[in-house]
Amino acid sequence: MLKSLAHRLFGLGKVPAKYRVFLQEEGILLEETGLAGTITLKNFRGPGRRHSWKRNWFTGSILISHQTFAAFNIWRPLIYVPFADERFLELHYYAQDDDLVVNYDAALFNEQWSGSIKCRFSTSRAKEIVELLDQKRTDRGMRS
Repeated sequence: MLKSLAHRLFGLGKVPAKYRVFLQEEGILLEETGLAGTITLKNFRGPGRRHSWKRNWFTGSILISHQTFAAFNIWRPLIYVPFADERFLELHYYAQDDDLVVNYDAALFNEQWSGSIKCRFSTSRAKEIVELLDQKRTDRGMRS
């Protein structure tokens, strides 16, 4: 899959260094960088922010370690959840063509937020990522 233009020109969309250290210690299973993506907010409410619908484009990355699923928007974590955390079971993810889509309730990672968040990452490895995440759910003894 072709990397995003921002990644090719400026190197954006790498896993932030401060997170990479911890994730490398856990052992990296899969890493995708320079991914074009979108984040869509629906009925979103947060301190100083209200959106009935809003979409932003970004360049990001996905990293799956033995213990954690992480997805980043340039340098900020969109999703950073250990597989042992109950919040992992609240993520709804699927592969659609060459996209990985992850839906979740906005309050899942910030109690001051409400609404829904949909993250879409363009990657030819979407099915592989879904299979790996499903395996991690199965390893927990839980199914999606």
